[in-house]
Amino acid sequence: MELAINSMRAREQAWAIAVRQDIALLSHIHHATDGPFHIIHPESFADNLAAFQRVLRERNVAGRVYFGKKANKAGAWLREVARLRGSVDVASIPEFVHALANGIRGEDIGVTGAAKSNDLLWLACRHGATVAIDAMDELERAIALAAETAPLRILLRVLPPTGQNSRFGLNSNDLRGALERCAKAGHHLIMDGFSFHLDGYAVQPRAELASMLIGQCLEARRQGFPATAISIGGGFACAYVDEQDWRVFKELIDPAEFHAGKSFNQFYPYYQAPTGATMLDAILQSVDSEGTLSSKLTAAEVQLYLEPGRALLDGAGVTVFPVQGFKRNAEHGIVTVAGLSMSLSEQWKNSEFLPTPVLVQRGTPRPQDPVRAAVGGSSCMEYDVLTWRKIPFPAAPRYGDLIIYPNTAGYQMDKNESEFHQLALPPKIVVTRQGERFTWRMDQ
Repeated sequence: MELAINSMRAREQAWAIAVRQDIALLSHIHHATDGPFHIIHPESFADNLAAFQRVLRERNVAGRVYFGKKANKAGAWLREVARLRGSVDVASIPEFVHALANGIRGEDIGVTGAAKSNDLLWLACRHGATVAIDAMDELERAIALAAETAPLRILLRVLPPTGQNSRFGLNSNDLRGALERCAKAGHHLIMDGFSFHLDGYAVQPRAELASMLIGQCLEARRQGFPATAISIGGGFACAYVDEQDWRVFKELIDPAEFHAGKSFNQFYPYYQAPTGATMLDAILQSVDSEGTLSSKLTAAEVQLYLEPGRALLDGAGVTVFPVQGFKRNAEHGIVTVAGLSMSLSEQWKNSEFLPTPVLVQRGTPRPQDPVRAAVGGSSCMEYDVLTWRKIPFPAAPRYGDLIIYPNTAGYQMDKNESEFHQLALPPKIVVTRQGERFTWRMDQ
C-alpha cells in the first residue's frame, strides 16, 4: 500500500522545481502576502498556446485557439494571448472587460455560456466578438440587439448526438428553426458556423462530430450563409502524473489510506494520453472514408476553433500554503495550513487533488523522521480538508514551513475560492526568470 501513496509524484516543469527549491524567494513572497498564495508562470502558458497554434499551422488548418478564461482568472495569461495573437473565450461581462483591458481585441473574443444577458450580447455587438448561440430565445434577443447596434457574428451551438440530456445546445428541430430565423434576420446576423462541446477527453467523438459539421457548413453555404468555422470546444486532456503511478494508485486504492476512512466515487483522470496539443493533432489526423479531418477542413475552407482552458495552463502554476500546526491523530498526523480547501477545488466536487504536495522545511534543522499526514484548512469545518490522503512527509511539518501543491493553475486555483472567515483570497504571484534568478510581482 505504501507504493500507492508514494507513487503519485507530480510531473513538474523545470521552473516549478527551481522555484520550490529557492527558499529565499518563497520566504520573501510569504512575508509579503502573509498567507497562502498562488505562483503563476506565463512563459509555460505561452509555450502551451504556441504548441496548439503550431499544430494548426503544420496541418495546414486555418483556425483560432481561444483560451477558456474561466479556467483561471489571472490577467497575466491574457497578455500572453495578446502577444501570440490568440483569442479568448469568455462567458460574462467582467471576463469580457478584463480581456479588453489586457489587450485582446473584440474580434478575438468568443462569447459562450448559457442564456447570455442582453448587456453581454450588446457588448459583443459593439466589439465585433463571436457569440455561440445556445437557444432560440437567445437568438431572438441577439437579433433585436444587433438591429439596434451592429451586425453580430454568431455560431449555432449544436446539441451533441451523444449528449441529448445536456442543457446546452440546439436540438435538430431548433437548429433548423435557427437557420430559418437567421435567414430572415438578414444583414443583422453573420451566421459563421457551428459549435459544440463534449464532456470527457476522447479524440474520436470530437473528430466525428466536427466532420459531420463540415457538411452542415457546406449546406448552410448553399442557403446563403458564410458558415466558415466550426468550434470543437475544450476538453483537451492533461497528465499530472506518470502512467505507471496512476495505474498502481487505482489498483491499490483503499479508504484506509485516507483520513477518517474517506472514500471517493471518482477522481479526475490524472494520467491521460494523448494530451494538449498532441490531442489536437490526433483529432486532426483522425481518418474516415473521406480522409483526415484536417484535409476535409482545408478542402471545405472551414476554420477550426478550439477552446482549451486547463490544457493551456498545464504546468503553469503552483499553490503554496503556510503550515500553521501539526498534531498526531492515531497512526497518522494532521497538518493545518493557513488558507482553505476552497483554494484547491477538487474537494468541493467530492473528489481529491491527488498529485502529492511537497513540504518545504524552513527554520532550524530538525530530525528527519518520516510521518504520514492529511492536510486540513484553517476553518472550523471538519470537511475543510485539502488532502484526505495520508501523505508521506520526510519530517513532521511545523509552523513556518510551506506546503506546495504542484500544477494547480488549471481550475484548481480560483474556481471555488471563498472569503469564508473573512480570510483574503490568495494572491497570484507572477514569476519570471531574469538571468540566474526569478523575480516576482503581483498579478494585476
